[in-house]
Amino acid sequence: MEPVTVIRGTACPIEANDVDTDAIIPKQYLKRVERTGFGPFAFSEWRYLDDGSPNPDFPMNQPQHQGANILLAGRNFGCGSSREHAPWALEDAGFRAIIATSFADIFRNNCGQIGVVAVQLGEPIVRQLFDLVAADPSVEITVDLEQQRVRAPGVGELAGVDAHFDIDQHTRHCLLNGLDDIGLTLQEDAAIAGYESARPAWRPRVPAS
Repeated sequence: MEPVTVIRGTACPIEANDVDTDAIIPKQYLKRVERTGFGPFAFSEWRYLDDGSPNPDFPMNQPQHQGANILLAGRNFGCGSSREHAPWALEDAGFRAIIATSFADIFRNNCGQIGVVAVQLGEPIVRQLFDLVAADPSVEITVDLEQQRVRAPGVGELAGVDAHFDIDQHTRHCLLNGLDDIGLTLQEDAAIAGYESARPAWRPRVPAS
């Protein structure tokens, strides 16, 4: 996992509440054994028409939102089943941060495990971001994990955003240092090796691969 400090880019707005993980990645796509390759299927039931062609009304398909690396969402994003494939699909689709008014806890934790920053902000701030993106889709949004702030310049008569966000400090530490659970475990490699070397030979052990 790569360290995350500051994410800058444009946002793709999904202006809906209670977007569940089945909407993010429908169950028929969960047969893959790799973590990659889910991006084309993210939001597939909203993103594509019945004939398989792109739905022009869905924000991810609109030219002004191509290349967006921040997803802007509403309340209770990522609810429903605990499938970790949902953040996998969003990461594979190019999103590095998700800003919403609230998240399902398991979804938020799964995002942190793969280096996607889940930013929870108050509804008025998220509404302001939606309005800024609607006024100018090219407006640059900054998610500063070190300072725990989200910033965006004003557009026309719309005021900009400079808001603090809270985040679990263990998750923040792991994101800043590029540590998933395996990385955290490997930090204790010397202690693990010392323990294993001191274990009686007759005790069960897992052979090195």
